[in-house]
Amino acid sequence: MLAFQFEYPYAVAGAILEELLLHDRIRVEDPNRKMVHLVSDSPLGDPLLDECLQSIAKTERPDSLADWVERFTSIRHLKDRVAEGLCDRGILRKEKGTFLFVFPRVTYPEVDHGPEGRILQRLRTAIFEESEPVDARTAVLLSLASSTGMLPTIFDPKELKPRQEHIDRIVQGDQVGQAAKEAIEAMQAALAMMTVNTTLIT
Repeated sequence: MLAFQFEYPYAVAGAILEELLLHDRIRVEDPNRKMVHLVSDSPLGDPLLDECLQSIAKTERPDSLADWVERFTSIRHLKDRVAEGLCDRGILRKEKGTFLFVFPRVTYPEVDHGPEGRILQRLRTAIFEESEPVDARTAVLLSLASSTGMLPTIFDPKELKPRQEHIDRIVQGDQVGQAAKEAIEAMQAALAMMTVNTTLIT
């Protein structure tokens, strides 16, 4: 649980950048420094995404993917804001209670299993089937699941082993367009920052 609490902000930061890239609000230039440039500050209708987009729009000079990952991980109440957004969509439910009968706490149990089931099916299709091209968001999800070691907890490791080269091609962006490649880079930048910070505190 502690590991998840530490990793979570980085996964969300990567997902924010991924969404902004796939919605053509930002682009990444300079292959070495991976600098983020604004394309459009038109709102997306999601409060958290729009707040992050405005932060990028207000900067005088471009910053790198890694810089934005670090900033977005520091957003106050990030976990609750993401969870409450899912509550608004009917996927989670907010419950207030206590821990050890004294300490207040808020939990977000899942009430609609459909979205999670569809995500798992998309991953299964991407990994084990060759017939369909992999869409950008599925490629990013697979990159996240692969880089964090989640795949063996979702699927049988024995089934994954013969598909590893196929997974690597997707994660490296070989089967997707430029925007998706940049989105995968954003997620990988987030995970790299997580690894660096984990090393510094251990």
